[in-house]
Amino acid sequence: MASPIRAYLNDLLNDVRQIEGGEVATYIPELAKANPASLAIAITALDGKTYAVGDADLPFTIQSVSKPFLYGLALQEYGRETVLKHVGVEPTGDAFNSTVMDEVNNRPFNPMVNAGAIAVTALVKGESYAARRQSVLDLLSRFAGRKLKFDEAVFRSERDTGARNRVIASIMSQAEMISGDADQILDLYFSQCSVLVSVRDLAAMAATLANGGINPLTGQRALAAEYVHDVLTVMHSCGMYNYAGQWSYEVGIPAKSGVSGSIAAIVPGQIGISAYSPPLDRFGNSIRAIAACKRIVADFGLHAFRSAPQSSAAIRGEASALSVRSKRARTASEREVLAREGARIGLLEAQGALFFGAAERLVRRIDEVLPQVDWLVVDMRRVYDIDLAACTMLARTYAASRKGALIFANARDPLREALSSMAAPNTLFADRDAALEYCENALIATDGAHTGASRLSLKSIDLFAGSSAGDLQALERLAKPFSFEAGQHLVREGEVGRLFFVIAQGAASVQLNLAGARTVRVATIGAGGCVGEMALLDGSPRSADVIADGRVIAYGFSIEEMMALSETHPRLLLTIFANLSRDFAERLRAANNEIRSLGN
Repeated sequence: MASPIRAYLNDLLNDVRQIEGGEVATYIPELAKANPASLAIAITALDGKTYAVGDADLPFTIQSVSKPFLYGLALQEYGRETVLKHVGVEPTGDAFNSTVMDEVNNRPFNPMVNAGAIAVTALVKGESYAARRQSVLDLLSRFAGRKLKFDEAVFRSERDTGARNRVIASIMSQAEMISGDADQILDLYFSQCSVLVSVRDLAAMAATLANGGINPLTGQRALAAEYVHDVLTVMHSCGMYNYAGQWSYEVGIPAKSGVSGSIAAIVPGQIGISAYSPPLDRFGNSIRAIAACKRIVADFGLHAFRSAPQSSAAIRGEASALSVRSKRARTASEREVLAREGARIGLLEAQGALFFGAAERLVRRIDEVLPQVDWLVVDMRRVYDIDLAACTMLARTYAASRKGALIFANARDPLREALSSMAAPNTLFADRDAALEYCENALIATDGAHTGASRLSLKSIDLFAGSSAGDLQALERLAKPFSFEAGQHLVREGEVGRLFFVIAQGAASVQLNLAGARTVRVATIGAGGCVGEMALLDGSPRSADVIADGRVIAYGFSIEEMMALSETHPRLLLTIFANLSRDFAERLRAANNEIRSLGN
């Protein structure tokens, strides 16, 4: 089944492709060679799963998107206080290549503008220029999760045409904001900007920051966790050049753009986003990449100030009908079908708050499991919150699934509303038990098991299994037909048990009455099942209500007449008691299996 996220990104790609305007950067000659029609979008989850569309593997130079990562390296190697002496954290209304500095503190305003990035690059440690250059490349490679390389042609092009940056470096050197060989520091800065990446790489790099500094592809720590929020904070306030304030207001997630046409954006605790398209607006930001990021954030409610928890545990448990079944009592033949074919019914139990990151993991697992089963029940009972992003993804997943195969139980109202326009009958259930019962009935029906006969056949009733022909004939003479309409009681709690029933057609629910006028269904008895048979053992008052779910045809047996019959047919009650014991043992075994499978 096609991933709903990938399908969404393909639709988004087609929409964004229609946007016109902007110009490819030409002040660096090599960048002017970029194809303005190139377009790519990628999202990486915190376990490394990446969704990428368009020119996803097309290499381009990272340019200013390198700045947050070098800033993180400086913080990690020197600490906040030392780094703050070299570069501030204040936004500036000036252009990214402005020569204006913070004269009060004698430092560049922030590390996201060229002056600040040059100051940060000057802090890179190494015994030689070559060692520092390799250190920069190794750092960016750790964030990307693979070995990157420099585009030497772009490096030379930037070095040969970087007059503005040379002026900036000269001013900073004269003011003692940087120390050392200014030309060599600039070469290192040009080198970091010329590293080749793709949108896949940038999405992974963004996801590494979203994941607290640990690369989700490799599991390797790229940045100490204590400095991640420093990097994200400065990206949020300064990462989009003179558009940073508007971006923060409209989009609301930390991001950094580069003049090659890329943007890397972070949704902390959830995902990394990247987009690439060379045509730029007047601020130096990619027009189409901004549009793509805006849409993703708006469609999935990802604004930073709309809080969302970590998404690592969206699935509480998984099982099949081999181990977890409904409360409906089954005949021996039905139990045989479920024991043989129960793997055809799958169960996923979701939990927590389902926002984008958590929902992505859930729908991905649905995509993986659904082809392996005929019915998949997704139990939402332990989902305490769900947002628009999750509802959208689950609705897309449902729309792409086989008809009737994907079933939701305990769905919260927003999800029910998202599915209501497309959901087929019997795909939204109030609880897991009803959903499992529906799937079991469908499985049993496809297997040809007989469940709907209204004619009494005692030899097919599990309670009487093993009885002799003479005993069965004697039982048949005691059977009295009963008919119950929906809502009528077959058995009422507290009454003395004088009859027990064998259901021939229909189904009835066993309900316990709890405090506060609450009731809970503990079992459903269908055709071939027995109701009230415990009276044969102890004669105690009824312990629960048994209420017809719909029209029920049943046969009643008098407890007093059964006891009298045992005097002439002594083996009958022994056979019945043995069958009751075996049934209790099977129920206990099934309950143990369910506890082991789902921990509840």
